[in-house]
Amino acid sequence: MPDLNLTKIRRARPDDSAAIQALYQQLVGSASVSVLPERIAHIEQDERSALFVAEIDSLVCGTAFVALCADAMYQFQPFAVVENVVVDSAYRGHGVGVALFGAIELYCRETQCSKIMLMSSAHRHEAHQFFEKQGYSSDAKKAFVKYRRQFSSR
Repeated sequence: MPDLNLTKIRRARPDDSAAIQALYQQLVGSASVSVLPERIAHIEQDERSALFVAEIDSLVCGTAFVALCADAMYQFQPFAVVENVVVDSAYRGHGVGVALFGAIELYCRETQCSKIMLMSSAHRHEAHQFFEKQGYSSDAKKAFVKYRRQFSSR
């Protein structure tokens, strides 16, 4: 196992697409996930979103996506939505997730976010315990999801 004290967090680059795809496949358990280098390039240029990766010894071992949402409630403060947080199963419990959330919170402080909302699949109980240890509350709000295949055709 590499030295976990050398976890580096950085913005994803297009050449990270295969590693991110492998992490997403761990997250959802599906080979149908497709991460395109050109989509990562687009996110790289978008000032309203950030795709972070955790890297140890040049190996991408974790990722998280943050989207900033404009809001009229608190002047010009956006709020953030965090999705697709995953740490490679071989690296869990060794501080990689903590490092990712440190980068997320720094990004949100720098962009003056009023809050961070974190989305996680209901069955990911171990991840939920981790998120609560990071200070996120599961009883502050309730999220609802409707997937594209369920959208109205009207």
